[in-house]
Amino acid sequence: MTTQQRHQVFTDEQWARIEPLLPSNTGKRARPFENNRRIVEGIVYRYLAGIAWRDLPREHFGPGQTVWKRHRRYAADDTWDRVLAHVLSDADAAVDIDWNVSIDGTVNRAHQHATNTTRPDQTKGATSNYKNLPDQECEPAGHGIGRSRGGLTTKIHHAVDSRGRPLAVVITGGQRHDGVILLQVLADIRVPRSGGGRVRTRPDAVLTDRAYGSRGNCDYLRLRGIRAVIPEKKDQIATRKKRGSKGGRPPAFDAGAYRNRNVVERSFAYVKQWRGLATRYDKLAITYRAAVVISAMLTWLRR
Repeated sequence: MTTQQRHQVFTDEQWARIEPLLPSNTGKRARPFENNRRIVEGIVYRYLAGIAWRDLPREHFGPGQTVWKRHRRYAADDTWDRVLAHVLSDADAAVDIDWNVSIDGTVNRAHQHATNTTRPDQTKGATSNYKNLPDQECEPAGHGIGRSRGGLTTKIHHAVDSRGRPLAVVITGGQRHDGVILLQVLADIRVPRSGGGRVRTRPDAVLTDRAYGSRGNCDYLRLRGIRAVIPEKKDQIATRKKRGSKGGRPPAFDAGAYRNRNVVERSFAYVKQWRGLATRYDKLAITYRAAVVISAMLTWLRR
């Protein structure tokens, strides 16, 4: 394997699919981007290796500052979300998406380089104090970093199909409870139809662990006509049995379908092969999330 091949992330076929979807310049009077593939390869390589932007091999990717600026711009204008939506649309047209969706979250440690920004008091719900950040970029309060048992952490929430390929990505602080994020994760599922028509947002079934089994979540899934495959919580079982006949019947639970929920854990195992995702070095949640979306896009391109 040559040095150039070792640093190459995309195959020629994969790059041909996404190149037309990437912005070619910064404005009407700006020059078109040069060596766009080299820059994007540098973005991916940085997260794979978990190195500083300035440490990117200049002979392969050009100046690290240029690579960072391109990533920052693409993260702010939702470029990678549009690319992922296009890839998902192609998969949906090929009937390659199984809509039995598994949802879960995983906690990642935030490096001290990611936490040296002014953050709000998580208990007071104050807004972010990060400077020069336009409101339209939707940077969450606290930059998606919270304090949990492991210290300062961030959490990645995934919704994946039955083969562990991501359909939605949400970033929150590591202290956030999985159950309260369910609606936000479901809202992030948006798969355009290649032939036109309404964007698909509703799975056939949702597979989660007990953390998502609140009455509010179950009622929401029922109202949307989504089959809930969620084991009943122990305290809910005890309360129901304590009430006797008034407690009603136990909710339906498909144990056979639930066995496939582990695909979401496998998707996290793939994400954490990227050292820059297993440990968060990014100050901004939007740039960190954009990298997680890139990893999801590559998962689908390699299907």
